[in-house]
This record gives sequence, C-alpha cells and structure tokens, in this order.
Amino acid sequence: METVLETTTTAPIGLTQGAMEQLQLIRRQENIPEDHGLRVGVKGGGCSGFSYILGFDMPQENDDIFEVGGLKVIMNKAHAIYLLGMEVDFVNGLDNRGFTFNNPNATSTCGCGTSFSA
Repeated sequence: METVLETTTTAPIGLTQGAMEQLQLIRRQENIPEDHGLRVGVKGGGCSGFSYILGFDMPQENDDIFEVGGLKVIMNKAHAIYLLGMEVDFVNGLDNRGFTFNNPNATSTCGCGTSFSA
C-alpha cells in the first residue's frame, strides 16, 4: 500500500524571524537535504511531563505537513493538541541562547523552558 502525504495550508504553530534565520543557518551548516522538513513535536519526559521535539526529518505516515514562512514543517497528527498556537523563537542573549517555545496549551513549564505539562 502506498502512503500519500498531504500538505495542509493552516499551520498550527508559528516561527519568529529569529527562529527562521537560525533554522536556515543550521540547514546550511549541516547540509540538510531539501526533502527534509522541520519536525516539531512532543515526547514524554522532562521534569514537567512532556519535552519538545525540534529537528530536521523526513515525513512519516502519521504526519501533517505545513508551510511556515517558506519552511516545510512536519508534525505528527497526534501532537497537534499539545502544540496548537505555539510559537517557536530563537534567543541569543548574554544569559540564554537557544530555541524557546511559547505554548498557550502548557499549564506549567519547568525552569529550563523545554519541558511542560498540559
């Protein structure tokens, strides 16, 4: 049986300009193939119950594919309930550098900012 992947038009998440610039830089530096998209998701674990997944990957069978700012974003269909409305940013300050997640579905987050409960 052949798997057909669909691209939908309404993205459940947003990427700031800073996040887009950093992701494009990572793609160039790591020579990530054009057929890979940015996987955004969640996994069990972390000090608050869930941790974020962020990395380049190939689409899989249960994925939705979105376009955000010209970037292909991949998300497992089951993860949308936890990520709907989330914004991914990249900060580069004196005391903090990295991707941050502003998730309106999180009922609490841990101090590291990469773990949450919903």
